[in-house]
Amino acid sequence: MPRPRCPRCKRPASHCLCALIPDLASRTGILVLQHPDEVDHALNTAHLAVLGLRNAELRVGEVFEDLAGWLAQPDYRTRLLFPGEDACPLSVVVEEDDSRPVRLVVPDGTWRKARKLLHLNPALAALPRVTLTDAPPSRYRLRKAPMEGSLSTLEAIVAALNVLEAPADYRALLRPFDALIDGQIAAMGEETFKRNHLR
Repeated sequence: MPRPRCPRCKRPASHCLCALIPDLASRTGILVLQHPDEVDHALNTAHLAVLGLRNAELRVGEVFEDLAGWLAQPDYRTRLLFPGEDACPLSVVVEEDDSRPVRLVVPDGTWRKARKLLHLNPALAALPRVTLTDAPPSRYRLRKAPMEGSLSTLEAIVAALNVLEAPADYRALLRPFDALIDGQIAAMGEETFKRNHLR
């Protein structure tokens, strides 16, 4: 018989994270496009980010038929948060002579699956790209980063909001994430964690 789960944070009821999830406002809009393989992942950080932000939404799929409608919001400057040769630092967007708030579109999945989302959705790939510079190192101690500067989706959103919404601080979004990581480490045992992850 499956363990009861919290309908909001999707964690087992005995490990519910809802008490740690903040309720934060932002001018910046966040649209997370999540690959279906991430939905049932034990560390679904995008879901935690959207729960903690009032101006955020999450869509799941590979091909987003309604993407053009979602992106057509003239009240926002829409940008794709994804690295690339033509990506400009997020700090440049802050300096633009445009008073409209930014809407960040954030693909959620492994690097390979995130690239697939861009490939399958040309309107997504066509968006102006922005990237993070000088972001803090990842707190994701359970997974070896595939490249320098890699962050979980939640960490990337927090870092981006801290640039766009300065001096506001969005690190409160990391509290359930840290608890989730600590819980995973406790479940595997300190010795196993040290043996397999501290290298």
